[in-house]
Amino acid sequence: MDTVLFAVGVVCWLLLSWDRMEQGLPSPAWLFEADRAAGLVGLGLLWLRRRWPVQAAVAAVAASAFAETIAFPMLVLMFTVVVHRRARTIVLLYAEAMAATVVYAFVRPDELGVGGGLAFAVVLYGAVAGWGLFVRYRLQLKARAAQQERAEREGARRRARDELARELHDLLGHRLSLLSLHAGAMEYRPDAPAGELAAAAGVVREQSHLAMRDLREVIAVLRAPIGELPQPTMADLRALVEEARPGSRIDLVEEVEGEAPERSGRTAYRIVQEALTNARRHAAGAPVRVAVSGGPGEGLSVEVENGPGRASGPGTGHGLVGIEERTALAGGRLRYGPTEAGGWLVQAWLPWTT
Repeated sequence: MDTVLFAVGVVCWLLLSWDRMEQGLPSPAWLFEADRAAGLVGLGLLWLRRRWPVQAAVAAVAASAFAETIAFPMLVLMFTVVVHRRARTIVLLYAEAMAATVVYAFVRPDELGVGGGLAFAVVLYGAVAGWGLFVRYRLQLKARAAQQERAEREGARRRARDELARELHDLLGHRLSLLSLHAGAMEYRPDAPAGELAAAAGVVREQSHLAMRDLREVIAVLRAPIGELPQPTMADLRALVEEARPGSRIDLVEEVEGEAPERSGRTAYRIVQEALTNARRHAAGAPVRVAVSGGPGEGLSVEVENGPGRASGPGTGHGLVGIEERTALAGGRLRYGPTEAGGWLVQAWLPWTT
């Protein structure tokens, strides 16, 4: 771009010099040589417009008080200042340009006179200012759009991190709670029959293997630029309950008409998973009832209730917060709290939508 401007400036310098020679040299004669020299200096100033645009523009405007051949470099430098500098700087530069126009009218008078020269300068400099302000506005719009795009990307990354954190909690919390339950049983009942101890050890081994598999899946997602964690559906709910049954008394009641929508079914699965994890952690050994019902037009209802039992570990409350967020994102409602019998009840309603 700088090379193109320099080439156009050279052409303008040659044309203005030739035109002045055709019309007759100004008086005194040395003023013509000074004019041509100022034009060459203006061409050099074009290379400084990115680094020192204000200083270069001030020098070019000052030289325009006696030189014609510097007109093109001066206009380019003024345009650059309008695009990239503050309003105060622009106003001061244009005040200098109008003063230089008045001086030029006295140093090199022509048929336009002072008034005509000022009017011509107002129109010409105004056109340059208008064009520069238009370009400035377009650049500002592009900058705002880029900033908004960066903010949206950052928001998407933040949401992805939050979603990943919830997935980690759901995936590993379920596995580790089973590990804690059966390891605790082995610890508190070392005199249990060998068959029971072997079964509990088998569950610990199996859940450890599954937890490692889940971790590998998470790491694979983190390494891949595109992808997501495998998402469960309502079809996986029975397998989830069967997996949690060893060492627990769980009753599952399913009365769902048709196939639940993907989003609502996945949310229902996560609600049951978190409720079972909390039941094992805070009411180990207590009976649990899981009921899922609904259909098109009435939505999907989820209810998980456990009786009183002993706590096998402390809780942080993050799991309940997570399923609250999931339920809200799915457009549903969630409530939970203690029961009169001393247990815990989680109830949710989800719309029958994808």
